[in-house]
Amino acid sequence: MKQTKNIHKNFKVHESFLDDIIVNFDSKGTDYGDQKRNSLKTFELQGKTLNVKSFRVPNVINKIAYNYFRKSKAQRSFEYAKKLQDLNIGTPQPIAYYEYNHLGLFDKSYYISEQLECDLTYRELINDFNYPDYDTILRAFTRFTYNLHEKGVQFLDHSPGNTLIKKIGDKYEFYLVDLNRMKFGTMDFETRMKNFSRLSKHKHMVEIMSDEYAKCCDKTYDEVFGLMWKEVKSFRESVQRKKNLKRRFKI
Repeated sequence: MKQTKNIHKNFKVHESFLDDIIVNFDSKGTDYGDQKRNSLKTFELQGKTLNVKSFRVPNVINKIAYNYFRKSKAQRSFEYAKKLQDLNIGTPQPIAYYEYNHLGLFDKSYYISEQLECDLTYRELINDFNYPDYDTILRAFTRFTYNLHEKGVQFLDHSPGNTLIKKIGDKYEFYLVDLNRMKFGTMDFETRMKNFSRLSKHKHMVEIMSDEYAKCCDKTYDEVFGLMWKEVKSFRESVQRKKNLKRRFKI
């Protein structure tokens, strides 16, 4: 297998350690989080915890695409994390990515970042409407999303589990994870509202986010809520159609 790697300049001194955890990923480290789609493990390095994501081997079409036409998920995660840092947007410290090519086709890939311990994710707000500081957190999250939009960051996986939230004093800080699907550039109003579509099906949450977003931009509450709620309903209907199709094929 042919290996390609890119290590952040601040972690070059640990290259041999990083090489070892990738080569021995299957036998070392501690399993972490959901293992359904990709394998996640943590490793300890001089008082820091490293989070290593092993992306599953892609299908044949993507083996060709990642080898010749597109950047891999691991490479995109690494490069997008550095770009977010340049824009002063929170994300766990990127450390390295590794790729393997087998017989002229893309094979395995890994993304390494520093583990970031958080107090909650956006998901907690969906599951517990009585969460302490609920309204304050949701409004701060909305301002964070507005800041993303103003900086030209379209986070395509802007969904409940992909924003880590830390409480610092009486303030809340937000950090994006699962970064391999992003676009960068000026966003129109419709695109901005569509970016909220995956976050919640609950109307009262959309009302709060609409109210706060309207305070940040040159649109009225009615304009923001009308389009945001429309995009939420459209996304939920799409999800339901897919579920119905799956059920039909199972019968």
